[in-house]
Amino acid sequence: MRVLVEPDIENLSRKAADIVAQLLLVQPQATLALPTGRTPLGLYRDLARMHRDEKLDFSRTTVFNLDEYIGVPPSDERSFDHYLRRHLLSRVNVRPENVQLHSSTADAATCADYESRIHSAGGIDLLIAGVGTNGHIAFNEPGAALDSRTRVVELAESTRSNMLAIFRADEMPRRAVTVGIATILEARKILVLATGQAKMKALAGLVSGPVTIENPVSAVRLHGDVTVLSDMEAAGLSGSSHRS
Repeated sequence: MRVLVEPDIENLSRKAADIVAQLLLVQPQATLALPTGRTPLGLYRDLARMHRDEKLDFSRTTVFNLDEYIGVPPSDERSFDHYLRRHLLSRVNVRPENVQLHSSTADAATCADYESRIHSAGGIDLLIAGVGTNGHIAFNEPGAALDSRTRVVELAESTRSNMLAIFRADEMPRRAVTVGIATILEARKILVLATGQAKMKALAGLVSGPVTIENPVSAVRLHGDVTVLSDMEAAGLSGSSHRS
């Protein structure tokens, strides 16, 4: 596992975008699995700029997303479908037929189909994920099994409390669909992004703690090709950037 600590989210975003761009230059038909949230916004901004100014080509790239709220339709700006289209997919030349996103009405059948679509695409070449404050990766909450696959899950109360910034209490989703930990670990490369002091405990567990279902992101320690990109706050550091 490679751990890179950048001074701030701007530098982290540029580094993450460089990793994606380097992959696409060598492997333009790569399959990406992408996250949502605040942390990857800079990554998507930089990728859109690289497409516009440097002609970074996404025309042969396939995109999957990691998760989606159940009951929040794509037309809702709070859906992950809407988020990805707004911040990245509408700003680069990904072909519509190469975009594979979760359904907000997912059930066991659509979850199995999602796994099949990943398999049909040749697997995931690069999976990018954030770190939840409770250690979740995608929506694999504490207690998620290491052999879990794409499925509908109940959101942890700690996760739902963090959603109060965008949902009223009476409309907040209780469930989501997510790729499983086993699905994540089958990706050829994994890039984990962590920003902010609230991620410090989960990140420390990932970097130096044991693999435990109580800190699901720690499961990526089982993978052979993982890069962790952190800002100084998430790493609990101050001063100049550090790499290890």
